[in-house]
Amino acid sequence: MTQRTSADRGERVAGAVVGSAVGDALGAPFEFGLAGVFTARFPDGVGTMCGGGGWDPGEATDDTQMAVLVGESLLERAGLDLPDLFDRFRRWAAGEPKDIGLQTEDVLTGGEPWDRAAALHFQVNGRAAGNGSLMRAATSAVYFARSGRTPTMAAARRIAALTHGDRAAWEGTAVLHELVRVALAGGDPLAAVPKALAEVHADHRDRWATVLAPDWRPDLATEFNGAVWPCLGTALWALRTTDGFERALAAAVDVGGDTDTVAAVTGGLAGAVYGIGAVPARWTEPLHVPLPGWAGRRLDTADLTALAERLDAEGPRPV
Repeated sequence: MTQRTSADRGERVAGAVVGSAVGDALGAPFEFGLAGVFTARFPDGVGTMCGGGGWDPGEATDDTQMAVLVGESLLERAGLDLPDLFDRFRRWAAGEPKDIGLQTEDVLTGGEPWDRAAALHFQVNGRAAGNGSLMRAATSAVYFARSGRTPTMAAARRIAALTHGDRAAWEGTAVLHELVRVALAGGDPLAAVPKALAEVHADHRDRWATVLAPDWRPDLATEFNGAVWPCLGTALWALRTTDGFERALAAAVDVGGDTDTVAAVTGGLAGAVYGIGAVPARWTEPLHVPLPGWAGRRLDTADLTALAERLDAEGPRPV
């Protein structure tokens, strides 16, 4: 990884939110593809927003749609209002999005109250460590970044727990929040991993330490990358083994599997490191985010940039 030290905080903030959306839209057409899927399509390495698999070129998926809902709830409610956020998620799910994770759909459409739905789902199914809490975290990571390590990680856990009853998902989202916080401040998120791991619940620390280790790589994963551990592990691997935003996203998509979410997480981290200036126009110009449940509303790159700026400006500060 090569730090783009010339990027200022505003560029990094926009890079985190737009970068996550770009990764989502770039990876969506390749979802569930095999390893090497991106280089097979773009052997010259110059990937475009090609569309496919039911997605228009540049169209963002549920990953970014939910991230927008998180960000707008934080701004409109002047902080974390979990019942409001859960209601927004439910309204969105009722709007029949093109894609929604099975676990998230079960939680949002099961009719249980906001503070019990995810826990009851986990109690019944015993599995709830999908990467759905990671995919929507770019906006909340920006909003809480100035509050410090412990508060931003605590907020991440609470948001993750709305739809994911497994604490593994909470802890992974907390780590992602912290790494974005460090990157937005101009630091190296890879060097920040040990301190982030020290804040992880003891029951989950060893497993997270394994996938976030400097020598971990995607072929060592013991689960499909739709699970929270290899998803975040792959994002860090892509950041660590490349030298720029474009190459990091290409590496993430090329792993195959859950390409939209892995690339969304990678894009959020890489965007926070390299800044919006490193995100190519051929990716940002066609980018758009339909918002099911909101009467045909659609956001573009300018809207996402404005959202990112407000999240950074209005987020909580240390007490």
